[in-house]
Amino acid sequence: MPTLQFKGRNVIWNHHLSVPYHTLDDVRTLDVNAKRADGNLLIEGDNLAALKALLPLYSGKIDCIYIDPPYNTGNEGWVYNDKVNSPVIQDWLGKVVAKDDLTRHDKWLCTMVPRLTLLRELLSDDGSLFVSIDDVEVFHLRCLLNEIFGEQNFVAEIVVHANPKGRVLDRHFSKSHEYILAYTKDYLKADLTIEKTDEEIASQYTEEDDNGKFRALELRNTHREFGKHNRPNLSYPFYVSVDLKKISLSSFRGSTKVLPDWEDGYKGCWTWGKDKVDAEMKKLIARCVGEKTKIFRKAYSDDENDERVRKKLKTIWYDNEFNTEKGQREVDSLLGGRLFQSPKPIELVKTCIKVSSSSESIVLDSFAGSGTTAHAVLDLNKEDGGNRKFILVQMTEATPEEPEKNICKNITRERIKRAIAELSLDVGFKYLRVGTPLDPESLLSGNLPTFAQFAEYVFHLCTGEIILERRKISEDDYFVGYHGSLAVYLIYRSDVEELGRLALNLQLAEKFRKSNPNKRLVVYAPACFLSEEDLEELQIDFVGIPYSLFQRNK
Repeated sequence: MPTLQFKGRNVIWNHHLSVPYHTLDDVRTLDVNAKRADGNLLIEGDNLAALKALLPLYSGKIDCIYIDPPYNTGNEGWVYNDKVNSPVIQDWLGKVVAKDDLTRHDKWLCTMVPRLTLLRELLSDDGSLFVSIDDVEVFHLRCLLNEIFGEQNFVAEIVVHANPKGRVLDRHFSKSHEYILAYTKDYLKADLTIEKTDEEIASQYTEEDDNGKFRALELRNTHREFGKHNRPNLSYPFYVSVDLKKISLSSFRGSTKVLPDWEDGYKGCWTWGKDKVDAEMKKLIARCVGEKTKIFRKAYSDDENDERVRKKLKTIWYDNEFNTEKGQREVDSLLGGRLFQSPKPIELVKTCIKVSSSSESIVLDSFAGSGTTAHAVLDLNKEDGGNRKFILVQMTEATPEEPEKNICKNITRERIKRAIAELSLDVGFKYLRVGTPLDPESLLSGNLPTFAQFAEYVFHLCTGEIILERRKISEDDYFVGYHGSLAVYLIYRSDVEELGRLALNLQLAEKFRKSNPNKRLVVYAPACFLSEEDLEELQIDFVGIPYSLFQRNK
């Protein structure tokens, strides 16, 4: 597969691996109705560190990701700030990326690579990613996503009619659209369809029988351009009685033979095979169309499980609800003034969520901005009674000129809080802040996480998975969790003096072994007083803290 070359690619491609895990600290004074947070999170801090911190908790658990990253137009004033161990990239730090910057595309791609890589790790197997973008970077972004997600997982390049008036400052054409690039974690497992509306059901499903409302769809494959792909097993005759009341795959007296061929002699085929017809014969009806008998199938508005029929969306979104001006009015009205520029409209993000999530899904936005994604989740939950959760990440965007600036606290949080009140919902969210890095330097300096924070972290390092039963984490017994044939332990206390006295000794080792006679043990501890022979006899893998912190047992 072709690869996209840019300055810094070689050093940035695996940069996410060197980013330390961080704690996510609850700022309780900024929580909103925390008792009803129910998994809703707003995280303040750098989104790369935040995404890495989310891995031990949400790896493979996010169903829908929507992001609206900087478009790199040269007018946003964004700054490259990832501290990568490269002289070339370190020279970029702290400098505003302007339109005349000859490396602005390189900087943008270096910013996106580690974030998109971590986003993919967070997605569930049937999860989907939606990225808003415009002409400046859409080509580069699609090439990049093809590499990270796989070209086979590309879904669509959606054109959004975002600005009906057009951009008057454009020189040649007045641009009125943006894009959304849609990708899946696994194309074959995802289902990106949406329920039909009541209006669509009423206008399309105009017939009714004992099983409900239906519409008659021709069983013949009506797409002649695909005729060369017709399979021989889909071309066979039906036999229909003169009064059209009986349909069979076997001939009978007085029956009419019906083939899927066209009036001009073109050899067609059916859309169902014989096995499918045998199983669903009650859904077939025959009708005279002109002088020809045709076979139709009944497509019901609700299936056997009383779930409404779904549809595929078009790739051009031409609706006033998707206009940028609509999004601006929504935020201005809620916040009482122009406090945030060019937010996405709620309906745009709601559509992405509708098409890619269930009523219990987790939705993530790591470029949260004004908080449209959280607002969309709340609005959709109220609309259909769902229980979707949101996780949003937003930086403060403080600068030397504006050291007190905090978009996450003053805009994102405030909008979500007011949206909850406006929608009259009894929900809330926790306000977290990217905290202490979980690396040897921080641990040795005495910046220690809680036992639970560290336990979730080492479990992910050890297994690559998240802890499914956090309630079983036991600080008293040093127990972390199970993973297949492994039992993971962490000998640790969030106290520098006590931590210096802790070690894996024979008494603890035998206690762990007695509790898990048939498991291989992995024990994280500051020190070990057992010999290699003792460890092997007791089937224990010892991992030292902090010097061997990043070892993963295979």
